[in-house]
Amino acid sequence: MAQQRTHPAPIGGRYALERRIARGGMAEVWLATDTFLHRDVAVKLLKPHLADDEDAAERFRREAKACAGITHPNIVAVYDCLDYQGRQAVVMQYVKGKSLRDILDRQKRLGPKLTVHVGVSIAAALAEAHARGIIHRDVKPGNILVTPQGRVLLADFGIAKEANPSERDLTNDNIMMGTAKYLSPEQVRGKPLDGRADLYSLGLVLYECLAGRVPFLGESDADTALARLQREPTDLARLRPSLSPQLVKVIHKLIARNPDDRFATGTEARAALSAALVPNVDPTTPIVQPATDGEYVVDDEGELALTTIIPRKDARSPQRGLTRRDARRNGIRLLAVLASVGILAAVVLAQLGRKDEAVAPAESTPAQVVAPTVATIQSIVSYDPNGDDGMENEALVPNLIDGNPDTLWSTTCYANQYFGSKEFVGLLVTLSAPATGTLKIGMRNAPWTIEVFATNDQPPADITAWGPHVAKKFNTKRAGAVFSLTEPAQYVLVALREAGVSPACSSSNPYQSLLAGITFLQS
Repeated sequence: MAQQRTHPAPIGGRYALERRIARGGMAEVWLATDTFLHRDVAVKLLKPHLADDEDAAERFRREAKACAGITHPNIVAVYDCLDYQGRQAVVMQYVKGKSLRDILDRQKRLGPKLTVHVGVSIAAALAEAHARGIIHRDVKPGNILVTPQGRVLLADFGIAKEANPSERDLTNDNIMMGTAKYLSPEQVRGKPLDGRADLYSLGLVLYECLAGRVPFLGESDADTALARLQREPTDLARLRPSLSPQLVKVIHKLIARNPDDRFATGTEARAALSAALVPNVDPTTPIVQPATDGEYVVDDEGELALTTIIPRKDARSPQRGLTRRDARRNGIRLLAVLASVGILAAVVLAQLGRKDEAVAPAESTPAQVVAPTVATIQSIVSYDPNGDDGMENEALVPNLIDGNPDTLWSTTCYANQYFGSKEFVGLLVTLSAPATGTLKIGMRNAPWTIEVFATNDQPPADITAWGPHVAKKFNTKRAGAVFSLTEPAQYVLVALREAGVSPACSSSNPYQSLLAGITFLQS
């Protein structure tokens, strides 16, 4: 009621503001009612302190102009642009759902089928925009919306630009427009753009969906943007080996540094993505109409799953309380529905069916007695997701398990003790079987800070997807590090957060971690 008193009169005599649903640096978004057509709409309202900013107002008008006349199921429609008490207001389609950013912040990474669905949907939206001479320039997870019905829409054309502009740009030639993490190389350089810049940004979004992180990330926005000019991204196949080679190839083609090496159009990108994993999917329609008592959520595998909505006392989303078996069963129900509309790959259903059949053996099968297994270190690999190749001195890793304390594994040398701009440098230890026990690490210099993470699932590429660390220790003296694993786990990530000075390094890059060995004793 207080909000209604703040806005007593509908905007333009028609749009009655109900409640604020989002707020950004330039604008706030309100849920409103179109009193003429009796429907919900979203109203993006320029903040009061920018009312006299002509460039900000022009961006609002440009968004309305860019979307005017575009009728596409994967683009948020703009209905109106008008003035409200000296402030620009854009009236848009109200989309009930979540941004892809919200989903990734919670899920960390997605399954390949959902990733492809996002990709073909946004590629279709970009194909339509580009056909009308509009370059979005800010394709990112925050501007991609996913409805409860599985529809994917592209939003926010506020910094869109005509491919052949007849009016002034809102920026100088050498000023980057867009979000640093998702800029194309030509945007970073301030070069002329075409639709391939948007396709590059889409490729970065899909890479993040699959890997759990963007391929380039620096200490600042400038470092992040410039990184893509200096090196190639880490091979997606290394970060997620289970992906199909064809899908990996498509993603890497989208993020080629040279625009000539990318897909020429959104239509080409859409076709390649569809062929890579989910052929014959029409991205202009929802994946499937949901049941009346359910909606689609992202399950434990990062895919859309149909779930029954059960009233809950807390605000958790439906998948939070699901077990992996529950998620698999929901996925099977979804696949059955998909099959009814002719877009199911039979091999996927067969695989899921076999997994489900294996849950309950036949009654005649006698119980088997399994002998206790002594878990040992099966393998160790270096783990550097923020590096150029995902590895850190991999050739020296055998020194950790050769039993010789004089042979070392080391990181490369860094300018600071926190491994430059990297989040961490680490080692992935794989045990022969899930187990509890004691992990011992021989440290040959100090100070050091180590966090240990553990899981029984396929190790994720992004450290945030591991969940909270199971142990953390630091020391200012050279001493061995001992960690207790109290819950059974097969994969253990040793994340080095701080390194000491090393005599093997130069004065300009003096910091390096030195490890003499890693052992595991099962409890």
